[in-house]
Amino acid sequence: MPGRLFLTQDTASIAAHFKVPIPDICDPARPNIAPGQEIIVLRQDRQLARMRWGIIPVGRVNARGRPVMETIINARSESVFEKTAFKGVQRCIVPVAGWYEWTGEKRKKTAWRISPRSGGLLAFAAICDMWTAPGGLTVEQVAILTCQPSADVQDIHDRMAVILDLKSVGVWLDGSQAEASELMVPLTAGLLKVEQAAEVDWTAP
Repeated sequence: MPGRLFLTQDTASIAAHFKVPIPDICDPARPNIAPGQEIIVLRQDRQLARMRWGIIPVGRVNARGRPVMETIINARSESVFEKTAFKGVQRCIVPVAGWYEWTGEKRKKTAWRISPRSGGLLAFAAICDMWTAPGGLTVEQVAILTCQPSADVQDIHDRMAVILDLKSVGVWLDGSQAEASELMVPLTAGLLKVEQAAEVDWTAP
């Protein structure tokens, strides 16, 4: 389940990959993207924008009617359309070059770098909305959807992001709920490369 991301492509390359307009934003390569930071997101209007990674579901309640308090960076695809905490969200895409996972005991963990075997970008299925902070400031926010792991990553984590191929991006963004639900499955085995991560400054932005 993605807890850290990395993105080696610039915004112009991301726009070309999805065949959308180049945005008026310019982000450098980012080897370590943490929750709470801004990430590049492809919205339903086919515009690339920055959003905060982590949805604060202010005003929403869980199945027991209690307020949802925590910031949600990843949401389970199996129940995302059923939970009241996600009522009214929109679908979007988070482009990444890959993500990190960890295995092992505390203080002896091994970091793993997961990326497409053929190189390029991955398209994570995601949900987004607008949070209104005290004082009226509005913040676009996003959470990544997860599913059961593929054979490539099942030995290092029991969840993975829902990864879409290019032909499924339009269906995810514009299709019905039933059509979108069919896409929320593990990626085909053999398409991801898992390797031990080189030294990364985990404190860097």
